[in-house]
Amino acid sequence: MSAEHGLGTLRRDEAARYKSAVEIKLMQRIKVAFDPMGLMNPGKVLQPLLTSNSHLL
Repeated sequence: MSAEHGLGTLRRDEAARYKSAVEIKLMQRIKVAFDPMGLMNPGKVLQPLLTSNSHLL
């Protein structure tokens, strides 16, 4: 896991080139664990999980 300052929306869609689908899903789940309401930088680095029960993950 890394923290990349300034990654943001410009490079968000390129993440799939550098990370596997499993890694991206794991990062999304970690984001939900720390920010279940999605208040911190929504959609900036990771696309939101597309589940109706994401608050339960």
